[in-house]
Amino acid sequence: MKNFILFLMICFICINSISAQIFVDVSGDDNNSGTIDSPYATITKAISMQQPGDTVFIRGGTYELTATITIGSSQNGSEGNMYYLFSYKNEAPLLDFSAMSLGPKGISMKANYWHIKGLAITGAGDNGMQISGGSFNIIENCSFFENRDTGLQLSKGASYNKIINCDSYYNADPPDYGDADGFAPKLDVGDGNYFYGCRSWQNCDDGWDGYIRGATDITTTLENCWTWGNGYFKDGTDPGSQANGNGFKMGGGDNSNSLELMHHNILINCVAFSNKNKGFDQNNNLGSMTLYNCSSFNNGAANYRIKRELVDGQSLIVKNSLSYNGSVELGSFAIQETNSWLNPFSVDESDFVSLDTSSAYSSRKADFSLPDIDFLHLAETSDLIDAGVNLGYAFNGSAPDLGAFEYGSITALETIKETLSEFILSQNYPNPFNPSTTIEYSIPQNAGENYSSSSITVKLVVYDILGRVIATPVDENQQPGAYRVMLDGTKLSSGLYFYQLTAGDFNLVKRMLLIK
Repeated sequence: MKNFILFLMICFICINSISAQIFVDVSGDDNNSGTIDSPYATITKAISMQQPGDTVFIRGGTYELTATITIGSSQNGSEGNMYYLFSYKNEAPLLDFSAMSLGPKGISMKANYWHIKGLAITGAGDNGMQISGGSFNIIENCSFFENRDTGLQLSKGASYNKIINCDSYYNADPPDYGDADGFAPKLDVGDGNYFYGCRSWQNCDDGWDGYIRGATDITTTLENCWTWGNGYFKDGTDPGSQANGNGFKMGGGDNSNSLELMHHNILINCVAFSNKNKGFDQNNNLGSMTLYNCSSFNNGAANYRIKRELVDGQSLIVKNSLSYNGSVELGSFAIQETNSWLNPFSVDESDFVSLDTSSAYSSRKADFSLPDIDFLHLAETSDLIDAGVNLGYAFNGSAPDLGAFEYGSITALETIKETLSEFILSQNYPNPFNPSTTIEYSIPQNAGENYSSSSITVKLVVYDILGRVIATPVDENQQPGAYRVMLDGTKLSSGLYFYQLTAGDFNLVKRMLLIK
């Protein structure tokens, strides 16, 4: 009998641990049960019924809204048990707040560990979405457009949020039209926020605004992000001098930053073009800024402007970056290597397949990754191909190219086999991934004079964001050569992970993102 009771208890626990699916439909009713056949009418009702691990699916259609959707801190998820708010399958729900009065936000996110995916948000009286203190959230495949302030803003200590494959455009803030950005990790924002594969265009102020007040010594990372046409309205007209019009504004503070506030920025493979003012703008930021393989073209005031001395101990590093049809204004303190404006390079139109900017507006791929375009890609005859320095990221040929777009395909194992003169740890691919990803690395023919044998002990370890060992795919002696390892993330939760390769004196860590 005791065993039978124990069996029933286990069954009960298992049944109650199954996550629920809750549905919302424009034709639903909040008095319904919330199933796919009997959906709720409002997102607010659906999320009020959610528990950690549950998924609210929003069916396609236009949801006409007049009040803020608030996700409060009473609904915090956890690392292994998030809340999910998803569009249903390939349907496209539009959250239209156009009837809202000026001032309120569209979605106010105050909770931790939410994953929001596939929503389009327009017409909000202020920010389309504000992550206000919420941390460890994932905002994926969302668009924010024609809101009456910034499309997506992060503030009040919001930390370690991941913004993946999102677009923010045509946001403008009446009546002064001077503050609406595409994305804004700003003011009192927290540390560790990460943008990947995002686009921001024709917002009346800046594409990305990292201006801070009430925060300092924080880091924001942008990877594979594009921004253009900021400082203008949707119709291309100029709102006036109050609209800054920078692409990536990397920081700054009040009173010319007399408080020496530091917003550390890491920008990798980022592109800024045709912005009214600057492409990459220091804006008096006194923290460290690292720009790897960035491209800047045809920005009004400057392609790159980072001239003010930084706080002691901070650094400006610019490598493998490209500029065309615009000035480069960097302070003498900049650490530079193989940038297109340095000797021996000379850039002209013949270096590019296309300078037609219109392709940047193209629709995203089916998986919401950035579209394949020719704009700013290097022509086959360009001397900027294979002209960069190895920064530890995947590249094709004998060395990285200059700029954000690598010529030819990347990550083929055959490419690594051709570069066995040094240790290489490539970026995992795909990244972000679900559920599996591939990690490639190579061991050189001559691993160094410290190694007396032809083989060397190699260790590949995967860590979570808290530094805990998740997996050790490799821990053995290996001969020189190229290696490929597949990592299965089926049993892992969504989030940021790190993988570290150690071999003798070689030690390199890279990050990867699992999104479910």
